[in-house]
Amino acid sequence: MLESVLALSDAGVDQAVVTRSSNPFRLDSIRAKGVRVETGGFNRYWPFPTRNIIAHTIRDFRPDVIQYWMGRAGEFAPKAYRSRSVAWYGGYYKPARFRNCEWHVGLTQDLLRHIREQGVAQERSAIIHSHADLAGDAAADRAKLSTPADAPVALALARLHEKKGLDTLLDAAAMVPGLYVWIAGEGPLEAELKARATRLKLDDRVRFLGWRNDRGALLAASTLVAFPSRYEPFGTVTVDAWAAGRPLVAADAVGPAAYVVDGVNGLLVPRNDPAALAQAMRRVIEEPGLAAKLVAGGRASHEAAFTREAFVRDSLAFYARVVKGG
Repeated sequence: MLESVLALSDAGVDQAVVTRSSNPFRLDSIRAKGVRVETGGFNRYWPFPTRNIIAHTIRDFRPDVIQYWMGRAGEFAPKAYRSRSVAWYGGYYKPARFRNCEWHVGLTQDLLRHIREQGVAQERSAIIHSHADLAGDAAADRAKLSTPADAPVALALARLHEKKGLDTLLDAAAMVPGLYVWIAGEGPLEAELKARATRLKLDDRVRFLGWRNDRGALLAASTLVAFPSRYEPFGTVTVDAWAAGRPLVAADAVGPAAYVVDGVNGLLVPRNDPAALAQAMRRVIEEPGLAAKLVAGGRASHEAAFTREAFVRDSLAFYARVVKGG
C-alpha cells in the first residue's frame, strides 16, 4: 500500500489515508508527501471506532474514489458509498468481504479470474500490477550484519509464517557450504526458526534481521533472492528482485509460478524441496553467466508490466472508469 500511495501522490493525486498506527515508517513516509493520514485499529470485533474514523474522513475529504486495500479494510466500507468504492485483492478473498464495494481490482491475472468467477462483472473489475522502484539504492553494510564481504548471500523478505517456507530455506542453506542467509521479517515462527537454525548448525551464517524498511539496501548487498513460499497469490518479492537487479530463486507457489519463467527471469523449484532449492542457489552462485542472464530477464519482465509508471497509468485509467460509473 505504501508504495502505491507514494506513487499516486507523486502523480498529483490528492489522497487521504486511513491506516493502522503500528508502522511509524509508513505514517512518516505518507505524511512527508503532504498526504492526510488518519489512524484506526481495524478491529473486526470492535469495529465502531474505525468505522467512525472512515466515515468522518469520507465526509470531510469528499473523495471521488475510495479504495480498500485487502480484505480486512473492505469489511469497514460504508454501504452509502458503494458506487465509488474499490476492493483491492492481494489474495483470494471472498467478495463478501468487499460487499460494499462495487469495483474490484486483482493484483494478478489469476486473482482477476478468481474475482470474476465469484460473480463480479467484467466491466467492474480489472488487473493492476504492483510495482517496485529499487534500482540505485546504496548497498547495506555487510560488516554491520556480521557477513563477509565476499560471501554469497541469499536474502529472504518474508513474514515469519509457515506459509513462507523459511524452514525449507534453512534446510537448503545447510546444503550449501559458505552461503549466508538474511531473513528480513517478523512473525509467529521466529523462535521456532531460530531453534531450527541452531539445530542445523547455521547460527554463524543465518541473520534474522527483524522488520526492515530498507529492503532496497538489503537487495543491493545480496547475491540472490530466495522466495520459498508454500502459498503465495503473487508475492511482491518477485518484483522487488527484478527491480533491484538480483537473481531470483522461487518455489512454484501459484503466484510466482504464473510470472517466473524458469531459466529466463528466475529459477523455479518445487515447494517444500530443500534439495532442489539448494541446487538452484548453488547454480546461481557457481554457474558462469547464469546470474547475469536471470537479472536481464527479470529486468525485462519488470519493465514490461511492473514499473511505477505502469501502475500509475493503469490506476488512473481504472479510477476514471469508477468516476464515470462504467
